[in-house]
Amino acid sequence: MTAIDDHRLASLQVRQIATRYPRLIGRNARLAEHGTGPITAAVTVRTDQGAHGWGLLCGAIEPSHELIGRPLADLFDPASGVLLEAALPLDLALHDLAGQILGLPVHALLGPTSAEQPPCYDGAIYLDDVEATEPAGLRTILNNCAADYAAGFRSFKLKIGRGHRWMDRDAGIRRDIAVTRAVREAYPDAQLLIDANDGYEPADFLGYLDAVRDCDLFWIEEPFPESQAALTALRDALGPAATLVADGETDPDLDRLLELAAAGLLDVLLMDIVTFGLTAWRRLMPTLVELGVAGSPHAWGVPLKTIYAGHVAAGLGNVAAVEGVPGVCVGVEPDHYRLRDGRLILPTGPGFGLTLTDE
Repeated sequence: MTAIDDHRLASLQVRQIATRYPRLIGRNARLAEHGTGPITAAVTVRTDQGAHGWGLLCGAIEPSHELIGRPLADLFDPASGVLLEAALPLDLALHDLAGQILGLPVHALLGPTSAEQPPCYDGAIYLDDVEATEPAGLRTILNNCAADYAAGFRSFKLKIGRGHRWMDRDAGIRRDIAVTRAVREAYPDAQLLIDANDGYEPADFLGYLDAVRDCDLFWIEEPFPESQAALTALRDALGPAATLVADGETDPDLDRLLELAAAGLLDVLLMDIVTFGLTAWRRLMPTLVELGVAGSPHAWGVPLKTIYAGHVAAGLGNVAAVEGVPGVCVGVEPDHYRLRDGRLILPTGPGFGLTLTDE
């Protein structure tokens, strides 16, 4: 892969991209209403040879224009990712650019796994019911599940933790249980994931778990702030169940997470595909494989992040499931979000296979 040696970075341009969810997304255990879709920064990079790529801007800092004029090979290696810390905000854009130059989809740069239709779960079942009484509250959640099932999802991640901020603690736990059981009854063949956003006390969570033990949970995400003692108790409570324990989305301390994973207390790590970065995932995944731990890059917020996480799954493998974000990103062509019976159908073009319009 030497074709990038002929290119120098000639320009970079930041623009804003709007996401439109199919409905207003409500609260999770800790945060208020999520709205109808965020505005997110993306960056387009161009070379002196006329090649270009783009992706969401990574990190909280603007990309340095001092990178302009540098050989692309100084900034990026197709075999490993971004080479300079100053270029990390361009992580996704440089992966797209390299794929465009080499005529390869990003997942082919990452590895030979080629699981081009990874499983994709619905990440949009939030606490849209907390201001409704029964049975209207349950009906709201089931209506959301039905809409997303019609869009192609076959697995649902249910937000729980209603008693952390939004309801009386005991009433919130009862509603969490009722929602979990109602969705399981309505979708007996679906994978169910639950996500408490650290909104439970460990003892209360074990009570919730006991009440839904027959619901066959696929994974449990961030039930409470990471604690070896609490996670050990959770593992003991799960017993021989195949339920996975996932963590690492919120303010991840990677060394601590790896320590807990090595102790057999975590099964899936969730660092965000944008803030943690694709290059960081490339470096980390072999360690996770050695530990027998899966990854699943956090993708909530922007449907484009689902595509990025899908390329990780297709190229690196070892991804338990891809987080799906229903909706569209304005100005992105072709239609980038395709699902078929719970599988993510990745774009087939070079890079990420996504085109920005109105440039």
